[in-house]
Amino acid sequence: MREPMPAADSVEMEVNGEKRRVNVRASSLLLHTLRNMLGLTGCKPGCENGDCGACTVLVEGLPMKSCLMLTAEANGRKVTTIEGLANSPATYAFAKNQAFQCGYCTPGFIVNCEGLRNAYPQADLETVRLWLESNICRCTSYEEIHAAVQEMLAGYRRTP
Repeated sequence: MREPMPAADSVEMEVNGEKRRVNVRASSLLLHTLRNMLGLTGCKPGCENGDCGACTVLVEGLPMKSCLMLTAEANGRKVTTIEGLANSPATYAFAKNQAFQCGYCTPGFIVNCEGLRNAYPQADLETVRLWLESNICRCTSYEEIHAAVQEMLAGYRRTP
């Protein structure tokens, strides 16, 4: 005899500035909730084990890999997806520097870079390098990505 499905839990979170309520199982991943229940397909399923960064979203302003986060953990929190960053400094810098090729990884990189800007607006080159290690691009060099991040941060760095 099959066991009954677990009851759905109601989760309320602010997604891209809008209050959203979803009923999910306790095991539901944020990645799948955003894509399949809320129609926010900008965060991409890649490796689905936290290595590639294609699914990166901001939670309370900091990057989180949505394939590793339960939807229930986002209850009462602010979540920002690439769709919520349409006019962000990182989005403009990536476009201006052509820091993409196929584009599959680009949303995760942009979201991660916005998180970097939130946490370390005056980040040095070593900090940028460390932050970019959490995302993988398989089809372009990282030169354009580094240039985009440097340009994005240039307006936030203080000159000595």
